[in-house]
Amino acid sequence: MRLLGLDVGEKRIGVAVTDPIGLFAQPISTIMRGVHDIEEIEALVKEYDITEVVVGLPVNMNGSLGPGAEKVQEFAQKLKEVLTVPIVFEDERLSTSMAERMMIDADVSRRKRKNSVDKIAAAIILEGRLGKIQAKS
Repeated sequence: MRLLGLDVGEKRIGVAVTDPIGLFAQPISTIMRGVHDIEEIEALVKEYDITEVVVGLPVNMNGSLGPGAEKVQEFAQKLKEVLTVPIVFEDERLSTSMAERMMIDADVSRRKRKNSVDKIAAAIILEGRLGKIQAKS
């Protein structure tokens, strides 16, 4: 079981992947949104032999879904048209804030934080999914 996590933003998509046995999430890259973003994700699914794609869903603090969530759902629908593996949503509330806080605590420069925050947020989203899977086992 190997999962791919996505933190889908308007400009960038953070990407994380689990280890081959699905215990830990690791940030791997950031994809720029555009014409080839779906193709790049499809290539990663094949390269890493992914069995499930986890997409972070930006849920409002009150639990409702806003315009950001609708955009992410539309993007996930486009992914479903191309990928053959299941796509699931994971609540991503505060994942970017947590990623920022972790990097600030680690004294990472502002420039490096900007380049890394999306893929670290993707790893946090993926860890949330892994926690739910492991709790069922």
